[in-house]
Amino acid sequence: MRKVLIGFLECVPILLMIGLIKPVENDWILAGVFVLIILASFFIKKERHEGRIFWLGFLGMMVSEYIFVSTGVETFQRNSLLGVMPVWLPFLWGYGFVVIKRISHLMGR
Repeated sequence: MRKVLIGFLECVPILLMIGLIKPVENDWILAGVFVLIILASFFIKKERHEGRIFWLGFLGMMVSEYIFVSTGVETFQRNSLLGVMPVWLPFLWGYGFVVIKRISHLMGR
């Protein structure tokens, strides 16, 4: 039961970010809010190498999303980053990678 609670708490920042997408229509403001949420989350808890994991998710998924959109596999209505995707999306992906790492370690204990 303790692992379930910890796993849920690890997901709270992601759930908060997803919940803000619809009500915050300005992508640049939303990206700034995401940065604040991520910084606060890292202030509360940051494990070894999580900065690298964040940037791997940020850059890797930004390139992947760009490829998906350019091939027509995926489209976005909000395209404030490179005219292709919302500017806040790489931040969400980057922190998502961190949460996946944390939960996988939690499950392995």
